[in-house]
Amino acid sequence: MNRNIAGEDGLAPEKKSREAEPERVKKKAEHKKSAKLSRKKLEEVEEKARRSDEYLDQLLRLKAEFENYRKRMNREREEFAKFATQELVSDLLTVIDNLESAILASEKTEDFRALHEGVEMTRKEALRVLGQWGLEEVQAVGEKFDPEKHEAVMHVDSDEEEGRIVEELRKGYSLKGRLIRPSMVKVAGRSENG
Repeated sequence: MNRNIAGEDGLAPEKKSREAEPERVKKKAEHKKSAKLSRKKLEEVEEKARRSDEYLDQLLRLKAEFENYRKRMNREREEFAKFATQELVSDLLTVIDNLESAILASEKTEDFRALHEGVEMTRKEALRVLGQWGLEEVQAVGEKFDPEKHEAVMHVDSDEEEGRIVEELRKGYSLKGRLIRPSMVKVAGRSENG
């Protein structure tokens, strides 16, 4: 008995497998092709990961260098601030020497005129030294009142033009063009009666 076992589609299993074989070969070829693409993509991903690691390494090194630079700049700034006034203080020592000489002279004599002259010379020396460092007196008497440079403590009746400074009670100073203390002044004003 010759039996032909057929499936639902009426084809024998042997025949089915022969007809399906080209389909399997085709799928196998596609799988190989996709494996090749995957390998290529894998290599690209590996290259990108390598470059990413390099960039991260560069970034971490740059960050460390910047942190070291910042710490070094802070140390240098602290060192500079600590000794920035050293030269000024050295220059002012001559003023102190002059004051000490005036004190000694005043103990030996009662000549107040000589004491006055010594103190005046010392004041001029101090202003000269500080002038070398950029200190300037703020001009006041006879000037028009300027709230940026002057501090008015009172208005007085005067023949001067209203708003003019008639008296300076305390000198003002600027350092390298920046006001460090305003002049304390009296300003001419008009009385309510006249």
